[in-house]
Amino acid sequence: MSVTREMIEALRIRIGASRPLSEPRPASAIEPPPKRVFPNEYERSAYAQRAAEHTTALVGIGNVGTRYATDVVLQFQAELAVAHAAVATVLPEGWATANGLLDLRSRVRDHHEYLLRPDLGRRLDESSLAALRANAVPGVDVQPIVADGLSAVACMGSGLELLEAFEKECRARGWSVGTPMAARYARVWLEDEIGQTVGARVACIILGERPGLGTGDGLSAYMVYEPRIGKTDGDRNMMSNIHPRGTPPPEAAERLALVAGAMMEQRTSGVDLDLSRIEDRIGDAAGGLRAPQVREQLVEVAR
Repeated sequence: MSVTREMIEALRIRIGASRPLSEPRPASAIEPPPKRVFPNEYERSAYAQRAAEHTTALVGIGNVGTRYATDVVLQFQAELAVAHAAVATVLPEGWATANGLLDLRSRVRDHHEYLLRPDLGRRLDESSLAALRANAVPGVDVQPIVADGLSAVACMGSGLELLEAFEKECRARGWSVGTPMAARYARVWLEDEIGQTVGARVACIILGERPGLGTGDGLSAYMVYEPRIGKTDGDRNMMSNIHPRGTPPPEAAERLALVAGAMMEQRTSGVDLDLSRIEDRIGDAAGGLRAPQVREQLVEVAR
């Protein structure tokens, strides 16, 4: 026996525990399980029902026992999957050219870098900048741009429809409209460099907005007067939630044209722009409350 084992054994003898395995203690009585309590029946309160009519947020969803109802959980998971799929979608190579648009690209190399480096998405790469200078019509009143943003799904969906409707609204007012173009891996501020390069009075970038639960096809439109590198968010005006279940593209196009007209008339944009004279014509784009949006049911549970 080693010296260490001898010391341990001597210590066990001194404290009266020389037997490593002492006699087991009698087990205490085990109480019987409680009676089963069935969960309450799932139902929505009248207050929650009325509140839900004014928002697509998950309010008043109730519970069954200690958990959410099955249809609520499945709906949440389905809506989350829609958002994830929208963010992961990439605008295909050649999509712009196939749709008659000038094909531009930011300095981002791939989708992964796009998500991690917003700064690179705010400037054009060298080849795109050269193509813009060579092919875009200069000195226009309005330069529209369609872009992927955080949802290429929205860009390929309602993006073209909104772009064409906005161009039509602008031309109907007698304004010159720039060369139609599309930008890959684009962030909002990319409109500053594009608008500055072509010398546009107003730049408008239409891009896929950050997907929400169940809304992966929403567009946002950002507009700025006298675009140039260095403009801030305070210099812009924005309209969001543009999709068939929110603000339809034709309606959004008219509102954007009204805002563009106000910019050129007042020679400013952003927080300095006064929209009071057209507030009744642009609705919630002026900052008011938006009409309730119907939540699309993606999952049905048989009962």
